[in-house]
Amino acid sequence: MNASNVIWSKPIYINSRKAAVQSIAAFFLPLQKPYNHMKFYWVKTHWIIKKIFSGFTWNFPTTKKIVYLTFDDGPTPEVTDWTLSILKEYNAQATFFCIGANIKTNPDLFSKIQQHGHTIGNHTYNHLNGWHTTTQEYIENVDLCENVIKEFSVGNNSDIKLFRPPYGKLKRSQFKLLKQKGYKVIMWDILSADFDTTISPEKCAENVLKNIQSGSIVIFHDSLKASKNLKFALPKTLDYLQKNGFEMKAIKFAPEPN
Repeated sequence: MNASNVIWSKPIYINSRKAAVQSIAAFFLPLQKPYNHMKFYWVKTHWIIKKIFSGFTWNFPTTKKIVYLTFDDGPTPEVTDWTLSILKEYNAQATFFCIGANIKTNPDLFSKIQQHGHTIGNHTYNHLNGWHTTTQEYIENVDLCENVIKEFSVGNNSDIKLFRPPYGKLKRSQFKLLKQKGYKVIMWDILSADFDTTISPEKCAENVLKNIQSGSIVIFHDSLKASKNLKFALPKTLDYLQKNGFEMKAIKFAPEPN
């Protein structure tokens, strides 16, 4: 395991199999609280995580130079507008996982995302943490977001049933019901960590550029909190991808996991 691909709120080094198992447990089992509640997240999703949670889509295996850029938490006035402009400049398509309440507040901006050729995903109506929410309440919140998406969708965007859980946290029971509803749960291969105000914009860009490869799903956030890092890292990412011959596509389907 490459410890440099894990960011902690305090320095911790994973140098044993036991520590690796503990780190996975810390991330995915909310009832266990090792390391004195220290926050950490994977920048490059480890293959162990992909293996354990193989029902989720983490990346798209391909030999073609294609990357999938995704944006969570919008639509957000000014930030989403800026994001759409820079994507258009590089002829890049992307997928926006939108919060239902933000769609309701900013319907014109939501329509603009679609008019630019990007696809839409469900990110719950109120940005709920699945671990801290009952399954019934969680699914009802997903349904609320789905209804708003249908109300303001352009073309057939509402037919593309993509879902990303806020914070990446989802109970097994919630996942089962989402699957029954026809949703594909889209996670990520690379976390830019633009939301982390303790890292520099340069570090945010480095998180992406050092880990990107064919088939990667990269996560950014078109939110006010992430805007400082986003406005530095996204142009750097787009420039790198363009110069290195990558195509930037929107997610329009998710194949069943092998």
